[in-house]
Amino acid sequence: MNAIETKNLTKIYANNFKAVNSLNLEIPKGSIFGMLGPNGAGKTTTIKMLTCLIQPTSGTATVGGYDVSKNPDEVRNLLGMVPQQVSLYKDLTVMENSQLCADYYGVAPDERDSRIEDLMELVDIRYAKDKRVGQLSGGQKQKASLVASLVHRPDILFLDEPTIGLDPTTKRTLWDLIRELNDNGHTIILCSHDMHEVDMLCDYVGIINTGNLVAYDTPQGLKDSLLESNRQDITEALTHISDENEVSTSTKEDLENLSLKKMSVLLKNQNDDIVEAIRQSDDVKSIEIARNGRINLRVDSFDDMAVQNVLNDIISSGGIITSIYTEEPSLEDVFIKSTSEVSEDDRA
Repeated sequence: MNAIETKNLTKIYANNFKAVNSLNLEIPKGSIFGMLGPNGAGKTTTIKMLTCLIQPTSGTATVGGYDVSKNPDEVRNLLGMVPQQVSLYKDLTVMENSQLCADYYGVAPDERDSRIEDLMELVDIRYAKDKRVGQLSGGQKQKASLVASLVHRPDILFLDEPTIGLDPTTKRTLWDLIRELNDNGHTIILCSHDMHEVDMLCDYVGIINTGNLVAYDTPQGLKDSLLESNRQDITEALTHISDENEVSTSTKEDLENLSLKKMSVLLKNQNDDIVEAIRQSDDVKSIEIARNGRINLRVDSFDDMAVQNVLNDIISSGGIITSIYTEEPSLEDVFIKSTSEVSEDDRA
């Protein structure tokens, strides 16, 4: 079952600007969904339609099974929203802001305060319940905003850049909280420019650009697709070059290098014999010894056994590996490729 579905969802503003263009999107119930896109891509307009702040020009959207145009009150009761800029009243305390939101959503008076206390305990902000919001730090404000957004127990929670500007410790605390909320049954829509955050937290990712959904999959699925796309692009380019005698050898080598993956190892007992054994490996295309002692290699990105073969060569030559990493395509690479492939007409 899907928490959110859109079919040909479109928004055209008065100046004939098409902010969202026939968007077809499915967000499974109980998932964490990452919504990505450059500034001006249509993310905010999409969220405003899904949260009943503006009406679609055409197409449909359902949230929790309710149509956003026909049943806006039912949709709003299912939603919680934590905006990038905390919108709580600065002169009211954390408790007073939470009580105000509870009253707005019609939470029964006899359970309002106990529910708020439980949420404060969950997000670790109870110690500041009597502090005015204007006195809180950035991380404390985000936690207070979460309490206010969750007080009516929404099924679906929108988080807009929830960790922007926060220190690493507070950011990790909020990440843990997002996971816990999801484990408790909340569907979460996360809008973020932090690719590591999205990659780590989200079950599915949708990339919107110029009002269109240009990519949708699991984070790993998107990265695998980029790797396969790169393989096809490189193969086609090399095939074309092989027919062009006037193309320089250096140009061909540059293209071949695009098919190589970075691999780096640190050995406890590095010596010349081990380094030479690595250099002679059929899977190693280049080798460099860094100042910090790491051995940086380039291997074939498209050979599934390349990394394993290199490790076997190191171990068979007596090397003791203390650290290893490879550099794969990242979600940021997917984002850049997906949002750069736009025609001039789409940009207009």
